[in-house]
Amino acid sequence: MRIDAKAKRFTVGETVVKEGDWISLNGTTGKVYTGKLPVLPADPDKNKWYSTLMKWADATRQINVRTNAESPADAAQAVKFGAEGIGLARTEHMFFDSTRIIFVREMIVADNEADRRKAVMKLLDFQKKDFIGIFKAMAGKPVTVRLLDPPLHEFVGSLLEDRKELEALAAHCGQPAAKIEDRIKSLHEFNPMLGHRGCRLGIAYPEITEMQVRAIMSAAAELTKKKVKVFPEIMVPLVGTKAELAHQRAIIDRVAAEVQKEYKTKVKYMVGTMIEVPRAALTADEIAEVAEFFSFGTNDLTQMTFGYSRDDVGSFLPTYLAQNILPKDPFEVLDQGGVGQLVDMAVRKGRSTRPELKCGICGEHGGEPSSVKFCHRVGLNYVSCSPFRVPIARFAAAQAAIETPRKEAKGKGKAKNAKKK
Repeated sequence: MRIDAKAKRFTVGETVVKEGDWISLNGTTGKVYTGKLPVLPADPDKNKWYSTLMKWADATRQINVRTNAESPADAAQAVKFGAEGIGLARTEHMFFDSTRIIFVREMIVADNEADRRKAVMKLLDFQKKDFIGIFKAMAGKPVTVRLLDPPLHEFVGSLLEDRKELEALAAHCGQPAAKIEDRIKSLHEFNPMLGHRGCRLGIAYPEITEMQVRAIMSAAAELTKKKVKVFPEIMVPLVGTKAELAHQRAIIDRVAAEVQKEYKTKVKYMVGTMIEVPRAALTADEIAEVAEFFSFGTNDLTQMTFGYSRDDVGSFLPTYLAQNILPKDPFEVLDQGGVGQLVDMAVRKGRSTRPELKCGICGEHGGEPSSVKFCHRVGLNYVSCSPFRVPIARFAAAQAAIETPRKEAKGKGKAKNAKKK
């Protein structure tokens, strides 16, 4: 495959596929087809053997299974597969829509707080509508919403190669194109995944956190007044110190109080953090003084623990696997000996400070069977994975309960049932 990013197309042999063209992927075989193939929606309820097997699994497992979803459609599909909540809703995915990204870019290129705040508030109604749809789809199940996480350059980097879009943004902002270009260039980072992202964005630009929390809580308050049960869990990403989380929590609690007063209603919400920086795992007892829940972002935690870039690992990982230097791809199967130790330690240290601390996992490891079993053994309350991996996670969780039953159930099922099954 030859990718031409500037021309927005890729070529395989004589076949050229341009941006906007349809392709179809068989996720089982890995085959890719040109065009939009007719497909049937997955409907597990129509298979009685599957339904029976899942009932057995749900009666046995001792850990809950959630999903990673950002849209009402994905949330509804996951519920159909048996998801018991959303463990990760990535708010940045909502920003890339063509009707919204112009306002995101306006916010990013603003050179003062007043203009930045004015731009970011244009996204409030969009975000609120998103959360109303997701909360409705989950029908009273908990929803963990992660605040903005990626580096800002992800939203504007392409403009340096697309003069038309750059000039359109300049016209929208009423600024010279050269000034916009200089601002985008100033955002360049040598290692953006370790740079200005996650909670660091919310600390530098608190108006972003304010807007997102107002959208979450307004959606929750509006539905609560309509007698719809809503359980939002607001998650601060990339925290490495207690002070970072305390800074963001102060903003979250202030805005939440303002919204509840405005709507004249109470909304039960939680504030927690994503454990994806090794230092956060090492100081989990301190962080738990502020956090009501931990969600392990094992994609980034793996990257930072190994010192492997997920974007560049393909240059050497196949050699490592072929020579058995690594037994498995650590981004597919959780490294229990290294990364797993950090997870185990963080759970124990966090609960030493806050015994009722809720702990889950939201990296893609949450749908991989051996990783799910590990999560059961170290006492996590839930795993979260993409919608179509929910059935695998439910089944693996049941196997884990049979192999190593817990003395006290943390989620579904009872230990004695596990032995009986």
